[in-house]
Amino acid sequence: QVQLVESGGGLVQPGGSLRLSCAASGSIFSLNVMGWYRQAPGKDRDLVARIISGGTTSYADSVKGRFTISRDNAKTPMYLQMNSLKPEDTAVYYCYAIYSGRYYWGQGTQVTVSS
Repeated sequence: QVQLVESGGGLVQPGGSLRLSCAASGSIFSLNVMGWYRQAPGKDRDLVARIISGGTTSYADSVKGRFTISRDNAKTPMYLQMNSLKPEDTAVYYCYAIYSGRYYWGQGTQVTVSS
């Protein structure tokens, strides 16, 4: 089993930065894929970024060059550094992990980009 807890969301002005954290507990040493999705009101949940054990990362085209996903090791949180934020980045951000072929989700954290 895996438990995920996000933190770091909030209100920020356009052009600003936020860093989201995702702390994992449980079978943390078997989490080979982790990442972030986001869901804006009335829209589907979309993949933002993911990281595979070994450090390979991938990003949605809409956030490339602005967002950075990182995780140093199995014992440290996963982070999503978000820079140059835009109003269209406003959404609930969900941390996820894949363990034994199953997706596990955090509770979500709200990110609002507005002046």
